[in-house]
Amino acid sequence: MNLTDIRVIRDIEKRFNFGFSKGLGQNFLLDSNVLDEIVDAAEIDSGVLEVGPGFGVLTQNLLQNADKVVTVELDHRLIPVLEYTLSDFDNLKIIEGDILKLDLKDVIDKEFGGEKISIAANLPYYITTPIITKLIEEKLPIKNIVVMVQKEVAERIAAKPGKKDFGAISVLCQYYTNPRIVTIVPANSFYPAPKVDSAVLCMEVLDKPSIEVSDEKLFFKVVKAAFSQRRKTLLNCLSSSFGIEKSVLSEMLSGIGIEPNIRGEKLDLSQFAKITEAIKSI
Repeated sequence: MNLTDIRVIRDIEKRFNFGFSKGLGQNFLLDSNVLDEIVDAAEIDSGVLEVGPGFGVLTQNLLQNADKVVTVELDHRLIPVLEYTLSDFDNLKIIEGDILKLDLKDVIDKEFGGEKISIAANLPYYITTPIITKLIEEKLPIKNIVVMVQKEVAERIAAKPGKKDFGAISVLCQYYTNPRIVTIVPANSFYPAPKVDSAVLCMEVLDKPSIEVSDEKLFFKVVKAAFSQRRKTLLNCLSSSFGIEKSVLSEMLSGIGIEPNIRGEKLDLSQFAKITEAIKSI
């Protein structure tokens, strides 16, 4: 069953009386070349956890390359559709549920014996950041995360310090992973077509964080503060968030070689780590 053929998709729509939900961000990929790029980027050598399979177009490719695929689908209407489109495969487990509410460590332990797996997904735009945050913050046994996301989100996650796109989500992802954009995917590659282009983002999960910090909670509080008011200087942002006198902060920043009037997007991860340690000592 060629699920990249629009005629097949429309036939399935009629067969199951299925209507696409804008609220759930349902836009299904029709470009087989992009599917191949996702599978290649995932470097599958054992199991895969997929988020939001839709009609199963990516799932098919994953099943052909993985020992086992566990796919999580929120929309109950799609369960019988998936059982129909993927009926030829015996290495599939479908879980009906909300990825944000699932105990993923428990799922990976039960379904994959706790071994490192790949994550693959065509993520709904409206919950992209919460899903990615959950996947990396829970420190799961994951080798890499390969996701289709809105192009602008992918650019923010992969942005380098000093670029206007660099922000808190960039720091979070680059702390735990090595992100790169695999390919840009135009809107007409989907059905129904969204209003914006997408990108395939690959995040290689690091064995340990990219920098060493003694207090992760404080580190990310510093990062959040630095980007809380993007038009304001680092000095003003930190003063507002931590309630520390500007004169004290200015002396502290200068002492660690950071210009107080710099803005958050100009800092790299090691500089955020330096600020964290300095604030701890005040």
